[in-house]
Amino acid sequence: MSLLRSSPVAVNSGQLYGGEFSSTERAVLLRLAHDSILSALEGRDIPLDPPTAHLAEPRGAFTTLYLDGELRGCVGYVLPVSSLYRAVADTARAAAFEDARFRPVTLPEASQLEIELSILSPPQPISIEAIEVGRHGLLIGMAGNRGLLLPQVPTEHNWDRITFLEQTCRKAGLPTDAWKNGAAIEAFTAEIFGEKHPE
Repeated sequence: MSLLRSSPVAVNSGQLYGGEFSSTERAVLLRLAHDSILSALEGRDIPLDPPTAHLAEPRGAFTTLYLDGELRGCVGYVLPVSSLYRAVADTARAAAFEDARFRPVTLPEASQLEIELSILSPPQPISIEAIEVGRHGLLIGMAGNRGLLLPQVPTEHNWDRITFLEQTCRKAGLPTDAWKNGAAIEAFTAEIFGEKHPE
C-alpha cells in the first residue's frame, strides 16, 4: 500500500483523544522514529521486532516531523498494514526522505527534529450525524480516489462538520459535495503525542 501524505497541525501531548499508550510505550515509539531516520542516514539496520504484544498489533500511523517549529515532513499508513512498531519505523523514514514536498532530511538536521506520532484506530463507516469534530478523523473515498484528514485539523482551522467533510473530499480530489453524493465515509480516532512544544 502506498503511503499517504498529510499536513496535520501540531497538537501538544496534553491534547489527546484516548490514552491507550503508556508513557513508556510513547517513549519507545518516539525513540524508534528517531533511530529509524538516523540509521538510514548512517547506513545501518535496526531491529524491527516489536518489544511487546501491544506494539505488535497492526495499526495505522502517521509520523510528522518538525524542524525549528516548521513542518519538515509527514507520511503515514491509514490502514493497519503492519505492526505498529514497524509502521512507526517505516513512516518515520518515509517522512524524512520521501515526502515530495521537502528535500530529504540531512544528518545534521536529524538530531534537531521534533517528532509527533498519530496512532490511528481502524477506520469504520460512520453516519454524518455521528461525526464529532475534534474527535474523529475522516477518510472519504469514491471512484478510486481517497482523502484523509487527521482529527486535529478541523479543530485548528475552526471548521464545522460540513466544512470538515468538504475539505476531506477536496483532499481526495473529489467535488466538495461528494460526501452527500455516494462517497464512502469512514471515521477513525487518533492518539497523538510527541515532542512538539507549544509556541
